[in-house]
Amino acid sequence: MDKKKIQVWLPLLFSATMIAGIYLGYKMRDQIPGKGFFYTEKRRPVQEIMDLIKNKYVDEVDINELADTAIQAMLSKLDPHSVFIPAKDLERVNEQINGTFFGIGIEFNVFNDSLNVINVLKDGPSYKAGIKTGDIFLKANGIIISGKKIDSDSVRYILRGERGSIADIEILRGTQKMNVKITRNIIPISSVDASYMIDSTTGYIRLNTFTLQTYREFMQSLEGLKKKGLQKLIFDLRGNGGGVLEEAVEIADEFLDADKLITYTVGTHVAKKEYRCRREGQFEKGGLVVLADEGTASASEVIIGALQDWDRATIIGRRTFGKGLVQDQFDLSDKSALRLTIARYYTPIGRSIQRSYAKGSKAYYDDITNRYSDGEIYSADSVKNDSSKVYKTAAGKKVFGGGGITPDYFIAADTDRMTMNIVKIHEKGILNDYGYKYYLSHPNIGQSYKTPGSFAKQFEISEEDWKSFENMSMTDSIDLKGINDKEKIYLYKMLKTYIARQLWRNEGYFEVNNTGDNSIKKALEILYKK
Repeated sequence: MDKKKIQVWLPLLFSATMIAGIYLGYKMRDQIPGKGFFYTEKRRPVQEIMDLIKNKYVDEVDINELADTAIQAMLSKLDPHSVFIPAKDLERVNEQINGTFFGIGIEFNVFNDSLNVINVLKDGPSYKAGIKTGDIFLKANGIIISGKKIDSDSVRYILRGERGSIADIEILRGTQKMNVKITRNIIPISSVDASYMIDSTTGYIRLNTFTLQTYREFMQSLEGLKKKGLQKLIFDLRGNGGGVLEEAVEIADEFLDADKLITYTVGTHVAKKEYRCRREGQFEKGGLVVLADEGTASASEVIIGALQDWDRATIIGRRTFGKGLVQDQFDLSDKSALRLTIARYYTPIGRSIQRSYAKGSKAYYDDITNRYSDGEIYSADSVKNDSSKVYKTAAGKKVFGGGGITPDYFIAADTDRMTMNIVKIHEKGILNDYGYKYYLSHPNIGQSYKTPGSFAKQFEISEEDWKSFENMSMTDSIDLKGINDKEKIYLYKMLKTYIARQLWRNEGYFEVNNTGDNSIKKALEILYKK
């Protein structure tokens, strides 16, 4: 071969040799321990151990489940709010964030192994298909869901599905079996439990969470109350565990004027970010009281912290949960997700209300339970404020950081509901069952009482009703014959409340249950002093 031919073919030969080498190296990569293609970093022992278990362990192992466990173990060394969400749970978790899911729009309970419809969402898919309260679901798409033990999560999995898909349901109505086809659609997860006028000028709004729909729902409620003459507002955040930070910021903006700082966040790898008021709020003036307790956390504490720092609202109740960490959700390749703490948030005057988690997650969550055992929820004298973290509001009021938000006025927890019998009644769901069965036996009760307010004022539990409830409780081995007067008064009120819930859902429950509530009483006292 002459020199000219060699010069022409030599680059091509070099290229072919290089490509062959790369290919062989890639094919051999799994046979060389600890090395990868274009390897640049030493493998970690975690990955080495996972590979050894996969390739050498004596028994078959679900390596994905093992990997999930390893991730959970790693996160346990961080804060209690950094969590791994397995792929099987991600859809349910995202539904809670989005505030919607695709389903058929019923509320159900399982009695004697039968799925009973206890409420039908007005104008929802089941409502349009003719499903009624009291119907019993026998089958769903050929799957038997009554007459055998089935848990609520399994039922939800069967009844939910893609938007527009059909749920073919066999129901029992009285003694008649029927087949009903229900077209699944968007079902809202409402953030607003109740919104109503207590009197001609005082309104009440209760939020249970913060989803991507919460601000919109809150504004609908606020604007509705304003049309009815709202001048003073009781904003109930008791038991609200938080959610989407931005939604809380938007709501706080409705109460604060100018460009006031609402909160700011900062982390080691996240630059400081301020959240300020951006527009004229719909309730910048007017009396405002916020209700809180040990279940009030995260986004709820953002609102309360801002309103307290700016002296805009009076806070009533008990010390809040104490979560001042911000999480971001990162989707992973296997459709799981990591919800990782990336920053802390601070109130306008610089308070971090995050409790210490130095002793681990168990001790962190036990702190809430300990508030019952050490007397904090019963006495203002037992409240644990961090005296090293004292701040002053714009008006000079002393407030604390470091462990939740301490209310301006303390309200003790109701001890009447904490006796052994009453705790068992709540655990067994007997009150809810009673409300449902009472409604079925009194189908025209809704015609006698047009609103929860009229029901609260006029309806009374009869002695016959009480005996029926006693008998129902006895079937679960709960004997109510020896209870004291305070317990009986409490249960009379709860029976009334759960009947109202059956009639008007959460709106009815809270409007009736709030009558006589100590926090509501104190709120009204404060609002009418101003």
